[in-house]
Order: sequence, then C-alpha cells, then structure tokens
Amino acid sequence: MSESHAAAVGGSVRLLGVLLLALAAPLGAWAQSPQKTLKIVPLNDLRVIDPHINANPVLRLHALAVYDTLMAWDSELKIKPQMVETYEVSADKITYSFVLRPGLKFQDGQTVTSRDIVPSMRRWLARDTFGTKMSKFVAAIEATGERTFKIVLNEPFAYVEFALGSAAGMIPVVMREQDTKIDPAVGLTEAIGSGPFVFQRSEWSPGAKIVYTRNPAYVPRNEPPDGHTGGKVVKIDRLELVVIPDANTAAAAVAAGEIDFWDGAPIDLLPVLAKSKDVAIERLQPWGNFAGVRPNALFPPFNNPKARQALALAFDQADFMRAAIGDEKWWKPCYAFYLCGGPFGTEVGSEAYRKPDLDKARQLLAESGYKGEKVVLMSTPEISVISAMGQVAQQRMQAIGMNVDLQLNDFATILVRQTKKDAPGPGSPGWNVLVTYFNGVVNHHPLTNIATNMACDGSNWAGWPCDEEAERLRDRLVRASEPEARKAALEAFQRRLWETIPLVLAGQFEQPAVWRRNVTGLVKASTPVFWNVTKN
Repeated sequence: MSESHAAAVGGSVRLLGVLLLALAAPLGAWAQSPQKTLKIVPLNDLRVIDPHINANPVLRLHALAVYDTLMAWDSELKIKPQMVETYEVSADKITYSFVLRPGLKFQDGQTVTSRDIVPSMRRWLARDTFGTKMSKFVAAIEATGERTFKIVLNEPFAYVEFALGSAAGMIPVVMREQDTKIDPAVGLTEAIGSGPFVFQRSEWSPGAKIVYTRNPAYVPRNEPPDGHTGGKVVKIDRLELVVIPDANTAAAAVAAGEIDFWDGAPIDLLPVLAKSKDVAIERLQPWGNFAGVRPNALFPPFNNPKARQALALAFDQADFMRAAIGDEKWWKPCYAFYLCGGPFGTEVGSEAYRKPDLDKARQLLAESGYKGEKVVLMSTPEISVISAMGQVAQQRMQAIGMNVDLQLNDFATILVRQTKKDAPGPGSPGWNVLVTYFNGVVNHHPLTNIATNMACDGSNWAGWPCDEEAERLRDRLVRASEPEARKAALEAFQRRLWETIPLVLAGQFEQPAVWRRNVTGLVKASTPVFWNVTKN
C-alpha cells in the first residue's frame, strides 16, 4: 500500500469514527435550532445578492426565495404561470399580452405593477445568456395598465413563456422599479422582492450565515407545488443557510441533528450517513449535473481550436467521475453538449473523442503553437467535485506536456476571477483553464446552455469562445419549428461544437440531497426550494 493510499484509508477510518460517534450522540450534544427554524448547508457561499450578477447556484436559491417570477418551470421543465394570472398570444404569435395576479406586493409594502415588470425584464434580457438571445426577437416590452403588459416580437419566437420562467443561469425575477436602475456591475446592496421569504440583510455574514424569514404578506397560488411552480406556502418561520466548507464537519452536524438539510454532500460520505435511521438520502434534482473543463479562448494556447481538441483527447470522463463521484451508480459518461437523456441530448460528432489519445493530443498541442508556456488552471477546495476534477485535469494536462500552474481559490473568488479578461501572468487574475460543473437544467437547452454560446461580441460566458458558424447553426436550431428540421439543425450544431470544443465534457452525475427525516414536504426542483417544508 502506498503512503498516499494508506493516508487516505486512515482518513476514511477516522471520519467513520467521528460520524458513528455523532450518530450515536443524543441530540442534546449539539446546540438545537428552534422548532420553526430550518438550518441547511448550501452548496457554496453567498457573496452578492443581486440575482443578475452571475449564475452562482446559491444565488439562484436566494433569488427564488426572495423574489418571484412571471412564469416558472415545474419538475419536468413544463412552463406554468406564476405571477401571471392569465395571458394571450396573438394569432401571428407576435404579441403576448399578460395580466398579473392581484394582491402581489413587495416586502416593503409596495404593490407590484407593470412599471416594475417592464424594466425587470429588460434588465434580465441584457444580462442572461437566454435573455440576450431572446432580446434579438423582442421589438418592445410595454406596460398597458397597472396589472397588464405586453411583449411584442419582431418575428415569432417559440420560447417566450419558457424564458420568462427560466430556472437556468440568472433567474428572470421581478424587482422594484427603483432597483432595476442599479447597474448589475455595481450590484444591489439590499434585496427586497415579492417572494415567499424575506432576506435578513442585518444577519448576513458572508462565509458564515445567510438568514431568511417567512414573508407573512406573500399570497401563494392555489396549485400544489411542483418544481418552481404552484403554491409557495412557507411553513417555517426562519431559514438559515450555514456555510460549512469542511465536508466532514457538515456530515457530523447532519448526523447529530444540528443541520437539517445538506445540498451537495460528497458521494463518498453517503454510505456512512445512511447508517442513521434519522437521515434521508434522495435525489431531489430531476436533471442531475453536467461536468466540464472550460478553456479560455482569448489567450494562447486555447485561442487555437487545436489546443482545445488536444485537451479533449487528453481527458477520460471516467477519470474525472471516479475521482469526483466514485460510486458508478451516480455517474455516467456523456458526449452530448445538451445533456444525455434531455430533449436535445444527441452525441453525434463525438466519435473521435470517446477514448483518450495522448499522442494525438501532443501533436495537436504542438500544431497549436504551444511551446511549454505556463498554463493557469483554476480550481477550488471548497467544492469536493471541483477539487477532485482539478487534480485530474492537472495530471492529464501534464501528461501531454503542459506546464500547469494549479491555482486554488474559494468559490466566491472563482466566480469573480472567471469574469476577468486579463492575460494570465504573475500577479494577474487571468486564467487559461477552469474546471466546473453545471446543474443539468442549465445545460439541457441551446438557449440556456451558457457554455455553447459562441457569440463573437464578447458578452458570452467566461472563456469567451467565438465562432460565427456555430452561432449561425445555433440560431438555425432555435428557429426550427418542425421536429425533423430541429433534429437536422441540432446534429449540425453538435458536430460544429465537436470541431470547436468550447467546453471539454467531463461526465454527467447525480448528487443527492441529504436531510433529517423529521423534515418533510421537500419539493423536487433543479434548485433547492424550501416552501412547503415542515420540520417536526
């Protein structure tokens, strides 16, 4: 047995001992929460509160708690009205006319009107990947009364309702009119929405705790909850997000009853947690997760497609998934840019990349002009999946002759740093490669998948690949209305993506949620939501 393997085994044994003690401990051994307080460990920390800053998973959770949306996606990605009471579409599919539900109020007492809706939608359209694509079809968004507004298109666009309820990327929330005037580059300093929870700004401690309380003025819909749709009935008084970066500490807290719900528990801890009859482990996220390695196309060597192809030939999805997830029942290889099992999940064009070919990778890397320059690889120790993927990526890149500088940051810093377009170098925030993963609902559709937006205006997601032919094919796919035309457009686009490789696909996996069995009513949704939840 190697020293590293022995150390790993010893660490596992020690962890098992800690957890078994926690499982056996009486609940009085831990400080207990009030009956109506739900304590959760989120996937990562919340450092900004403006929902149009980035697509951070915990920022989506925050947005859905504090704000509301006009439409929403259920657990099967079907669209349903949320703030909208009724709507009509003109026969030529150009004009969409909406009526808001009565009784909608912001948490400061202001009534929600169409004067808030119009600038909120314009703000989202200008920021989100889905929104920027939709904006090209929008001729006008206009208020027609206190509770009525319309969206006028310049040509038919089949995804208007789908866009208004998007659960991917940045959530298209409705804000107060005065808040929409704040530049997202600056960001909101307070969060006042019309959603089921109230953000307690005074109790927010980045890196430690985020607190929400029940909004007593919120009027839920009458339908049962499903995904992000239906009646958002809050049955707890207080929701606390407790940031615990160390997985062992979080696991012990769940086992002993100090934490009620854990989003993103490492797979290797699940067997130990499952030993407790008081702990439930179940899949709540209907569409799983999608892992990838993002090269920065602005700078050498990855401004050359051959270097990106070299990365794809150097990597084996199984290596990433075994390191990051482990148990094969929770992951599978996937060579579809739009999620295997989803409506756009074709794997055509991937044939040359199904198995690693290190010799071919080295050849392509040389042809790209790479001569041993330092390559900055960004990762984070805060999220176990990303941490493991970063180590695998480093090893495989070194195996094809890359001079890799693995730089570790907390996840909040990664989210800021990935937006920087500085050239990599000493003292620079610039980077060459980013390891990450996406909620499957983000990647399932050509309008929501931020990684396959290859627009050449520099407004696409970090890494900024530019390919006019790919964008032409994506546009053709978006406009295709008949099934056969859509299939042909999808396959042509997928083949182009495998030529340009904006993202190196690293596998598809499930990451079940963990919670105490005295917590009931959890809703299956792509982002965790905590309405309908009771704690006994």
